[in-house]
Amino acid sequence: MSNWDLMMPGMGLTAIGLAGVVISYAEIAHTFIDGMHALTGLTMFVGLIFLATGILDGGVSTSNRAKATVLVVASISLGFGMFAFTMNTSAYTVTIAGILMAIAFPAIIIAYLAMKHPQYLKPVGSIVGMASAAGIIAWVAFGFVSPDTYLIPDEVAVEEPSVEDVAPTGPIFAIEILEGSAQEGNPDYAPDAAVVQQGHVVEWTNVDSVAHTATSSVDFGETFDTGLLGSGESFTLDTTNLEIGEYEYFCIVHPWMVATLTIEGAKEPIKVVMPEGAAIPEDGQIYYDPEVVTVSVGDTVLWDNTDSTVHTVTSGMPPADATGVFDSEMMMAGDNFEFTFTEAGSYDYYCTFHPWMIGTVNVE
Repeated sequence: MSNWDLMMPGMGLTAIGLAGVVISYAEIAHTFIDGMHALTGLTMFVGLIFLATGILDGGVSTSNRAKATVLVVASISLGFGMFAFTMNTSAYTVTIAGILMAIAFPAIIIAYLAMKHPQYLKPVGSIVGMASAAGIIAWVAFGFVSPDTYLIPDEVAVEEPSVEDVAPTGPIFAIEILEGSAQEGNPDYAPDAAVVQQGHVVEWTNVDSVAHTATSSVDFGETFDTGLLGSGESFTLDTTNLEIGEYEYFCIVHPWMVATLTIEGAKEPIKVVMPEGAAIPEDGQIYYDPEVVTVSVGDTVLWDNTDSTVHTVTSGMPPADATGVFDSEMMMAGDNFEFTFTEAGSYDYYCTFHPWMIGTVNVE
């Protein structure tokens, strides 16, 4: 009879290892657990060793209990195998399946002959061994000398990406991973519900003392994933190719840290007009219309010079110097100037040619 003291842990380790390997290679495991395929693969092979030793310890068992156990293990294996075969995107799935079947079928035949017809074992085994050797030699040889030299890699010129290809260029929307956020219940991401215009760049900065991630929840990082961010590190995400909608994300190291990122369509710029006669300091004269405008972080303000003379839109307040946040320089009649506000605050501005012209942009 089989040794169940060896078979039971063997079956458990095999099933756990097989499940982990399939999950890993089906591209479900990400970031912090990328090494799962190696660990679970080792677990599976250790389990197979225990299982094989237990089965062969007293001969192959034919009891109903053994048959039921084999059926359960086979069902788990086939279930995960079918999932891996149909749900993953690897180009090598069919090749791997073919290799496994090429190994399994001769092994089954040889095992059957060893038990039922041992007199045929040696000649059949020799034939299978020679056929396998001939197939491997032919595959290797043709890989080097056939018209399709599939074993000789083609030289592919690697084009170095330019700075323009990798550096995000849109306005920055900053999100902080807060100090102490690793403690469950503490505030974690600020803002917790971020609303960002499509095309802007989201930047996560970890100001905590431990590592964190910002990983899209619904697909475990397929949409975006910062990877592990150490203290003081940051990660930028260009939202140009993200679809409009709400994305929940979390820290894969501390899964109670959850926040949302909402991508909305680009807004029309908020318009401020410099009307006719703004260059003349008179009571009741409108210089910037509206004089005070309130916008959200990420909004763009457009100033349109409809006056007949030159003006500027310069951050600061006269008579002090300009702050340097934004400056349109000279705007001739009919010119316009745009600026996108990426940080909350109150921004005063004026015309350097006509310092009585004063306006304010409040960014919330």
